[in-house]
Amino acid sequence: MIFPEECKYVGIAAGHPLGDRIYFLSRWLIRETPEGSEIRAVRLSDGNGLMRKVLDEEVLATPDETLVWPDPVNFGDRALLIRLAREGGHRCTIFRSPDDSKTFVIDPEPGDLLTVHVYDIVPPRPHLAAILEELESVGLFGDLGVRFEYHLRDIRDTAAEVYPCRAGGFERTLDSDPLDGTERVAGCLTARQFCSENYGGSIVVDEICPLTQVAEEPFIARCCRADREGVGVWNGKLGGVVHWGASPHTIDTVLRAAVSAWREHEDRRRSG
Repeated sequence: MIFPEECKYVGIAAGHPLGDRIYFLSRWLIRETPEGSEIRAVRLSDGNGLMRKVLDEEVLATPDETLVWPDPVNFGDRALLIRLAREGGHRCTIFRSPDDSKTFVIDPEPGDLLTVHVYDIVPPRPHLAAILEELESVGLFGDLGVRFEYHLRDIRDTAAEVYPCRAGGFERTLDSDPLDGTERVAGCLTARQFCSENYGGSIVVDEICPLTQVAEEPFIARCCRADREGVGVWNGKLGGVVHWGASPHTIDTVLRAAVSAWREHEDRRRSG
C-alpha cells in the first residue's frame, strides 16, 4: 500500500510553469492527462532552493486504474480513507480535503494498520468506545496507523436482578435501592466489595468488568478502578486501561502509550 504520510508530499501537476522543476517537498505527483488522473513517484535533485529538478519519475497508477473520490474527506482519518479506497474498487483512489488539498491511496490494505481491540459495556453509553469513534472521526489518530475493533458487551444479557446504577435505565440498582442480601447483581470488584461491606457474602455477583473480556492485544479497556489506569498486562494481553469517565485527553494518552508499548514489544520479539 502507498499512502503519503501527509498531503504536503503530494504535488499537483497541471502544467510546466518552471520546466522540469517542482516544489522540493514533492515525493508524488497527481498529473492530469487527457485520459484522467495518474500518480507518479518523483526523485528530485539535491539543493537548497524551493524548486528542484526532477531527476527521475515513475508512473505508479494509470488513469484507468484511478478513481477520483467525489466528496471531500478528512485526511486525518486514515483508516476511513483506506476503507473508502478499498470499497471504491480501483487500485488507486484520489481524495480531496475540505480545503481542496489532495492525497491518494494505492493498493489499499487495511491489514497494514494495527488493530487495537476496544473493550467496553452497554448500557449506558459506552463511554470509551464513543470517545474513540469521535476522536478518530476528526483525525486525531491519523499518525498512529491504527484501526479499532470494538467488543461491546450488553450487560442486560446477564441473569442479574440488580445493576450498578440508574444511568443504565435499570429498575433496581446498587446506587439507589436497598437489598435483602439474596439478589444476583451485575457488577465487578467494586460491586463485590460494596456488597460484602453492606450485605455480607451471600450476594452472587455476575462479573461485567470490561477488563475480564480482554482476549486480544493490543487493547484498550474501561474500568472503574482508578488504580488500574495506564499500560499493563491483563489476561496475559498487553494494552491500556482508562477510568470509567476518562477525558478524551486521557484516552488519547493511554492509547498512544499502549500502542507504543505494543510496538516496542513486537520489535523485541522479532529481533530476539
